[in-house]
Amino acid sequence: MKMKQLYLIGGAMGAGKSAVGSALNRLANKSVWLDGDDLWRMNPFTVSDSTKLMVMANIRAVINNFLACPDIDCVIFTWVMHEQKIIDDILSGLALDGVEVRAVSLMLSEEALKSRLEKDIAAGIRQPDIVERSLGYLKKYDLLDTEKLDVSGISPEEAAVRIMER
Repeated sequence: MKMKQLYLIGGAMGAGKSAVGSALNRLANKSVWLDGDDLWRMNPFTVSDSTKLMVMANIRAVINNFLACPDIDCVIFTWVMHEQKIIDDILSGLALDGVEVRAVSLMLSEEALKSRLEKDIAAGIRQPDIVERSLGYLKKYDLLDTEKLDVSGISPEEAAVRIMER
């Protein structure tokens, strides 16, 4: 029986997680791409102990449901996973028999990150305060037990190919 694939793609805000997740989804066969931000779209946006627990439980449930589906071979999950505890919490509640897990952190230089974020700000996609917040997260990815992929000078499609080829 063929092993299923679970890709956990993390990175700072603006690193390209969504673009890489979308590209990886197009490349992979029988796949689904899930973005953790979709489970936080509440109004008002509230980060509390209870919402954190709820969102984590929802993430594990959704990933498990797709992993259990015989029509899905590859699950791609993207999110700002800047602490090892977040990755470990997600993995702790998953049924991973017959699943190969690949945790990848998208890395980039401060200059490349600033450039990407400034384009988003100019386009009205992000608020100016994102630059300082995202740069503060950037160094945290060095500490994680993940594969590191420098995306400073490559397209999301090239990043997706490199992830699949590893």
